[in-house]
Amino acid sequence: MMTLYDFWAWWPAAEPVQARAEMADARELAAIHGASFHRGWDVHEFEAMLADKAILAHVIRRRPSAPVGGFVLSRVVAGEAEILTIAVSPRLRGRGFAGRLLADHVKDLMRAGVGPLFLEVEAENEPALKLYQRHGFAVIGRRKGYYKTASGTADAVMMRKLLPPI
Repeated sequence: MMTLYDFWAWWPAAEPVQARAEMADARELAAIHGASFHRGWDVHEFEAMLADKAILAHVIRRRPSAPVGGFVLSRVVAGEAEILTIAVSPRLRGRGFAGRLLADHVKDLMRAGVGPLFLEVEAENEPALKLYQRHGFAVIGRRKGYYKTASGTADAVMMRKLLPPI
């Protein structure tokens, strides 16, 4: 006889849902960013970025009605883009959300005609470095003492990915 637990263990999990970020998401983005970085951006900073026509932003949710689980923001200018930030809620880390976000975000950047895509990441952020390397980013430089941390400063690793035209 199948128990309720057996039924739910068998039932396929819903696929996460991705969409363009909206102004109404700003508060959730600020909360996730604040939980992810030493100096999180506030709601007003996110509102300003989401209002900026040069910003491309995506969110991911566990299901359509769920809160924002993660997001990515890039600035697109003159055929180039820079990923400004990518963050996933602490409770959802390790489930592939960042990789899904990044892959779909890059596809949108390619459709927008972006060639080179840049980013900076804290040198000690091993999960992020591995994520970016898995997605084809290469190290192009380093900025000494770029980030302020709780214990002082940390270097920034500069990375680039050349997107093929579509």
